[in-house]
Parts: sequence; structure tokens; C-alpha cells
Amino acid sequence: FAVVANEVKSLANQTAKATDEISSQISGMQSATGETVTAINALREAIDRINEVSAGIASAVEEQDTATAEISRNVQQASQGTERVTTNIRGVSETATETGQSAGQVSSATEELSRQAEQLRQSVESVLTSLRAA
Repeated sequence: FAVVANEVKSLANQTAKATDEISSQISGMQSATGETVTAINALREAIDRINEVSAGIASAVEEQDTATAEISRNVQQASQGTERVTTNIRGVSETATETGQSAGQVSSATEELSRQAEQLRQSVESVLTSLRAA
């Protein structure tokens, strides 16, 4: 946008210079009719150049607006994507926490089963010892 602003400023300076030239040419026209045609042609050419530059600036501004809109859409899509990733990471984190808790419960259950298996083994051994003794 700053480039366009500098272009506009430059064109304004060129326009001011062209205006000074036109004033000088008008003074010359009063002294010689032949110079009038030359000055009018020079003015027309300057206006054509200004129109060409203005059209170029308008086109550049339009392209810049299009690019800015595209950038805005891309930023919005990236933001939405980041939000989805954050949500997914949050879900993975919650699942990992739940998995950790489940693993703790499985570990506790395993320890309890081991303890009960040991008690059963001891009971069976006791029964077998009793039966052997009898």
C-alpha cells in the first residue's frame, strides 16, 4: 500500500510540474499562435500519460485488494486449522490421561489378582498338605 501511496505522491508531483509547464506554455501561446498547437499536443500527451499511469494504479490497487482478500481468507483458514489441531491435541491429551488412569486401574487389579492367586495357592497347598498327612 505504501508503494501505491508513493506512486500517487509521485504522480501528484508530476502533475504539479505538468501544471507549471502548462502555465508557461499558455504565456508562450499568447506570443505565438504556432506554439499554441504544439502546447496543446504536449498537454494532451501529458494527460494521456497521467491516464495511463492512473489506470495502472487503479489496476494495481484492484490486484492488491484481491491479494489482501486472499491473504485474509488464508489467514482465516489457517486460524480454523489451528483451532482444529488444538481441539485434537486437547482430545489426545484427555485420552492419554484416561488411558493412564485405566492403566493404573489395570495395574491395581493385577496386583489384587496376584495377591488372591497367592492366597489361593497357599490355601491349595494347605489343603494338599492336610490331605497328604491324613
